[in-house]
Amino acid sequence: MKGTFNSGGARLKVSFSEPLTGLAVVTALVLAFGPTLPATELNEQSRNQSQQFAIGNQQSAINNLQSSIINLQSSIKSARPGDTLVIPSGRYTGNLLINKRLTLIGENKPVVRGEGNGSVITITADSCVVKGLVVEHCGSMLVDEDAGILIKSNHNLVEAIELRDILFGIYLLHAEDNLVINNSVVGGRELGFGERGSGIHIWNSQRNRFVGNIITDVRDGFYIQNANHTWIENNEAFNVRYGLHYMYADSNVFLNNRFYDNVAGAAIMYSRGIVMRNNVFAHNRGFASFGILFQDCHGLTADSNVITDNVVGMFFEASTDNQFRNNVVAQNDVALQMFQNSINNTFSENNFVDNLSPLAIVGKRTESHWNVNGRGNYWSSYDGYDLDGDGIGDIPMKIQNVFQYLEGQNANVRLYLYSPASQALAVAAKAFPIININEEADEHPLMRPLDFHSMPAVQMMAHLNESSTTNKQNNTHAWIAFPLIGVVAIGFIYRRLNRKTRIRNVILSPAFFWRGEESMTAVVQREVDSSLRPDLRSNRDSVQNDTSKGIL
Repeated sequence: MKGTFNSGGARLKVSFSEPLTGLAVVTALVLAFGPTLPATELNEQSRNQSQQFAIGNQQSAINNLQSSIINLQSSIKSARPGDTLVIPSGRYTGNLLINKRLTLIGENKPVVRGEGNGSVITITADSCVVKGLVVEHCGSMLVDEDAGILIKSNHNLVEAIELRDILFGIYLLHAEDNLVINNSVVGGRELGFGERGSGIHIWNSQRNRFVGNIITDVRDGFYIQNANHTWIENNEAFNVRYGLHYMYADSNVFLNNRFYDNVAGAAIMYSRGIVMRNNVFAHNRGFASFGILFQDCHGLTADSNVITDNVVGMFFEASTDNQFRNNVVAQNDVALQMFQNSINNTFSENNFVDNLSPLAIVGKRTESHWNVNGRGNYWSSYDGYDLDGDGIGDIPMKIQNVFQYLEGQNANVRLYLYSPASQALAVAAKAFPIININEEADEHPLMRPLDFHSMPAVQMMAHLNESSTTNKQNNTHAWIAFPLIGVVAIGFIYRRLNRKTRIRNVILSPAFFWRGEESMTAVVQREVDSSLRPDLRSNRDSVQNDTSKGIL
């Protein structure tokens, strides 16, 4: 491998017989940025430095390198395509443009701090590697795509980057076949959602893969528009608006991801052929919050996902021909909310457990299919029977009652969900089924829930609940500790102030200024005695008498 560096007005070519290491980079750059020497002196200096490295003076050379490199962009400009630049630990200021095939590897997380405008690192060359850096302080212009890392090329690897104090985290613009793995993105919590950028933003970019990234405090975790054949796996997004946001993006796959504590776990809009498997959508609560929102979505397959503890588990509008199987939809306020223009969706072998309402329809009916090949879904609210013992209910599961129908027309009715009036209305409608609401019914409901304990999404949800429980316990301890500490502090302050008040009363007493035969000490003692409780005063007098008689 060859590296080319400029030193003064001369160009030095340094050849390496093996892949460039951190030590080799140190040697090359120290030589490059030192004073220009004749060839003989240069060779002698190189031999001396090699001997120094051999006896263990590598740290000194690294310090020399750090003091020599003021601007990483100069090193990038001097390097040749295919070179590897190992960046020692430290802090480097300035935006970087990588316009040739290079590998940048950070040792011990060096910090690259941008100039506060534009993107910190912009990659315009193909097949580059950026790994092991901390990237911070980009610009604040949404329209200019200001990002921690802006990728405008193909076949790049971005790995193990910590992005903070950024607008967009990683922005892919007309970029294809890139791999983005094991990065963390922390946006600006002090900004409103509308002022933030997305953690990972993909626009008009095809066949990219995103694996193992953690995103928080941005607008959307993933924003994907006009980007087909995208692979999203094992990522985590929380405290954002939408964990995952699809717009006009077809044939995408997302697996084993966790989207929680957001306004919506995922919003899949105007897209076709999406596959979502083994994902968790949990604890998405707030005004108009959803586990998953489907808007004009068609031909989707949702398999083995967990949708739990959301205001609305799944919301459908103008979405058709989608398949849902082996999912757990549990403990949501409303399991499914559907507009009547969402038709021909199929639900089979899902567990609907402990939802306040199983279905709210906006309109009359949806023409959804609730079973496949004689197997429907498990409904915890089903009160039917199974006389033949085949595990299938003998009577259909009426998915929506009169009150839930009214709830679908007016969400505010939910305030009366468990009121006596709503329960009486539901019982009356069941006993006297004279009001034909709709025909939404599972003809073959399952009598027992399907066993999904080994499903990856269920295991991820269990781990997430354990972490949430630990945090809640810590918060509980804090809420208990703070009042106790406050009571103790108030008691201590009160005691101190009360003591000072007694002494002040003694000092300000008219007797304090009496200069007769009575001594000053006696005056103070008398005033203190007057502030004591009678029982304490008598106990003290008794002890004094016993002392004077020699008893004590």
